[in-house]
Amino acid sequence: MAAHIEIDLPKTRGRVTQGRSLADLTWLRVGGPADYLFQPADIEDLADVLRSLDPSVPVFPIGVGSNLIVRDGGLRALVVRLGRGFNTIEVEGDTVVAGAAALDAHVARKAADAGIDLTFLRTIPGSIGGAVRMNAGCYGSYMADVFKSATLVLRSGEVVTLRGDDLNFAYRQSDLPEGAVLVSAVLRGPQGDPAMLHARMEDQLAKRDATQPTKDRSAGSTFRNPAGFSSTGQADDVHDLKAWKVIDDAGMRGACRGGAQMSEKHSNFLINAGGASAADLEGLGEDVRKKVYANSGITLEWEIMRVGDPLSK
Repeated sequence: MAAHIEIDLPKTRGRVTQGRSLADLTWLRVGGPADYLFQPADIEDLADVLRSLDPSVPVFPIGVGSNLIVRDGGLRALVVRLGRGFNTIEVEGDTVVAGAAALDAHVARKAADAGIDLTFLRTIPGSIGGAVRMNAGCYGSYMADVFKSATLVLRSGEVVTLRGDDLNFAYRQSDLPEGAVLVSAVLRGPQGDPAMLHARMEDQLAKRDATQPTKDRSAGSTFRNPAGFSSTGQADDVHDLKAWKVIDDAGMRGACRGGAQMSEKHSNFLINAGGASAADLEGLGEDVRKKVYANSGITLEWEIMRVGDPLSK
């Protein structure tokens, strides 16, 4: 584990906590502390702090931790977590303006109320900031399809607006500038009947609950599907090769390591079955990748982000 960083923090109207455990801020409930956790009061406060911060200090934005493993040794950075004031959802004509901290499910519901079809977001865990970063998608729709623009605070403190071409959306990724904090996004979806949109989302929820371990501690899909998507992520979800299938074929459904397990219900879900460490979870994921490669020659790519340092031995 690297030495903790010392930061001469500029004045802020927000909240800064030193040595703050991140475990309870992730869905998997594992991970060590952030050297500093910064919760800005508003965009101006965030910009002022980043502008005044030593440029050598790493900045890592964190959402609701739905797609994240923080290693047990913690994170040597100023971790930025957006809260109240960054979770607003406003409908303006045929667009939805959502704060980065707004939950995907809440955005989908409010959009449906206004007759705007963002229903694919309903079953995606996490917040809008993470959904843009990961070009989140399901049911054949992706953030790239509905994204118009986003407001970001760059590492330099400059506030900028970026559009789709600036982010180079691809399958499960986008090119956000290093250290930048996305604070809001403008989305535009097709028009639809509100009642029908809400009914579709209820159907999607029922299907998800029937096939995924929604009651367990997981971080969503562990690995990317190894084939079937175009480079832009605009595929129609008609593909033969699924991560869960190659995991099953390698005999890794239900595999365990410490308190970590590949779900029996859906083998592409890595779960904290009780008392798992981040090392257990990441180690099991690597066991799966090795076994799948040995069995099929396919190299699975992580969809879950892993950050921070392991514990020192």
